[in-house]
Amino acid sequence: MKRLLLLLLCLLVQPAWAIDFSADERALIESFGPWPPPMQPDPSNRVSGRAEAIAFGRALFFEQRLGGDGKQSCADCHLPAKAWSDGKPGTGGLLRNTPSLLDIRWNRWFGWDGAQDTLWAQSLRPLLDPVEMNSSLAAIAGLLRKDATLACGYRQAFGTAPEADDERVAVNAAKALAAFQETLISAPTPFDGFRTAMAANQPVPAEFSAEAQRGLKLFVGEGQCAVCHFGPGFTNREFHDIGIPYAVRPGLVDPGRHLGIRRLRDSHYTLLGPFSDDPARSTGTETRHVDLLHRNWGEFRVPSLRNLAHTAPYMHNGSLATLRDAVRHYSELNEERLHADGEKLLRPLNLSDTQIDALVAFLLSLSAALPDFPEAEPVCRVKP
Repeated sequence: MKRLLLLLLCLLVQPAWAIDFSADERALIESFGPWPPPMQPDPSNRVSGRAEAIAFGRALFFEQRLGGDGKQSCADCHLPAKAWSDGKPGTGGLLRNTPSLLDIRWNRWFGWDGAQDTLWAQSLRPLLDPVEMNSSLAAIAGLLRKDATLACGYRQAFGTAPEADDERVAVNAAKALAAFQETLISAPTPFDGFRTAMAANQPVPAEFSAEAQRGLKLFVGEGQCAVCHFGPGFTNREFHDIGIPYAVRPGLVDPGRHLGIRRLRDSHYTLLGPFSDDPARSTGTETRHVDLLHRNWGEFRVPSLRNLAHTAPYMHNGSLATLRDAVRHYSELNEERLHADGEKLLRPLNLSDTQIDALVAFLLSLSAALPDFPEAEPVCRVKP
């Protein structure tokens, strides 16, 4: 009798299922987790996962002297309070949106165009880009040799003082930056609680609303959003044309993935290049076989949908200010802006306002509160 009363009480305080999900829908929903996935070191980065490299990378991330003008750090565009983004519509000569660094360790390609195939190469690129931090290999290496605290951090991370080879020192600095960024992992969300409850046939958690359930039904069903946004990270980690114009302004066009593949092929900072620490090049197969196709023009990386509540504005150029604007874009999609010779994945969803509200409610459930980011201990204590 007591167990029956407890069950009835549980049913009274726990929200009921707003809708039924089919067996196929339930299987798809369960495939969106668990979160976070297991952490594996990056084979191409020998200091991936090492505490000394993480501490050194953190110090470098907030080091303003890394900028060419001595006044700009990585953290100027990747703010902890904004989910490691900057909340602005665009940055750089091509006016691309600054992406969040949360969960970046699970990307397959890096940057909106995938011009880098490792996080350490992606970390080096903005340091050297004249439009962004405008530094140089020599300047980075010189700073790490000259500053006693940074030189100490380098020695702890890599087991040696900064070498005479400027390029080697700068690439190692980027590998330490990557080791730090690999630790930026988002927390489980209200959706994750719902998914866990579904897998265990338990009542719906209170924080996952009936409207979010209806939005999830649209996401995995009629909207077919999970064609591109699947798995625990809610992304296929590839590139697509979604109808966002790639003409930035008169005389300036952003070719997207087409440019990214060309840059990837021209770079020696890749999984196949001399700076990879994986002697077997075991993770470089996709890099070796990537094809440059006409349809890659205007394609951009499919981002994770996690943490969307914190990462406005949206799309690769930050052209859509709100999450509702982003959903409405797919609802009212202009198919004439899609490549005629490209994939036929998208169609206008023609959602009602009620459906848009539901889909937004679900997407918001993919975000968790951002944790406080504590101050770091000194990477090294150097006597004057």
